[in-house]
Formats: sequence, structure tokens, C-alpha cells
Amino acid sequence: MKHQIVTDLALLIEIANKSEVCYLGMADENNQPYVLPFNFGLFDNNIYLHSAKTGHKIDILRINPKVCVSFSNDHALRWQHEDMACSYSMKYKSVLAFGKVEFIDDFDEKKKALNIIMRKYTGKDFPFSTPSINEVQPWRVIVERWEGRVYGY
Repeated sequence: MKHQIVTDLALLIEIANKSEVCYLGMADENNQPYVLPFNFGLFDNNIYLHSAKTGHKIDILRINPKVCVSFSNDHALRWQHEDMACSYSMKYKSVLAFGKVEFIDDFDEKKKALNIIMRKYTGKDFPFSTPSINEVQPWRVIVERWEGRVYGY
């Protein structure tokens, strides 16, 4: 069975949004890969993330904002013959998003970004205190290209 390439933007976003976490891939100044899991939100074809204001990932992203974000879900083991290892495979739906990180520093935009993330997991918006907004660094990945694959469905 061959995988299907997904090109429909609405379906790509649907698959991505079904994921519980995404994995952000970046490369430091020595081209050393660095990948981390994140909670996320999707809005207007952009991916919203947040972190502390300082740290290794922030240092990397300030030097090289190009990233790849990976989403994967609907995993299910399948096989043609239970006693033949080579007949096993994994069904999946996956999406990659390529783009650039844009840090969000405006106070009101930070609240909007955090609520995009919170809405994904809770379905509602929240008020945020000034200290909590000032201590967090929301950011968005401006997606330049989406690609996806589905196997076994």
C-alpha cells in the first residue's frame, strides 16, 4: 500500500489540528538539529507556540528563524499476516509545515496568541495577569509551505 500525498490546505490543517502536540525542528549556528515538542494552536494558517523568554531554543530561533513543524496522528498497527514481521506497517496521517518564527512582543497580541493555544485544548479564552504576560514569549510560525501524507486510510 502506498501513501497518499495530501495537498488540500483544509485537510492539512485538519490533520495538524487533530494532533495533541507538534514537534518543532530547528538548526543552530553550527547546523546542529534541535527538535522539541510543543503544545500549539492554529489560526489563519499560522502555528502559535509559547515558551520562556530565554533559553537554548530562543537563542537558536533569534539567529535562524527557519523551522519545520511536524504533526502526526491516527496511528494504528496493521498487518497482512500475523506471523510475518514484514507484513506489518503503521497507519498514520502526518503533516509538515515549513516557515519562519516571528516573536510576539505586543502585550495585547501576546494575550491573543496564548488564547489561540488555550482554545485548542480547552475550547475557551482566558484572562491573563500582567505578570504572566510579561514573563512568557509567545511566537508564531508563519507557514510558507504545508505538505502531508496519509498511509493506510
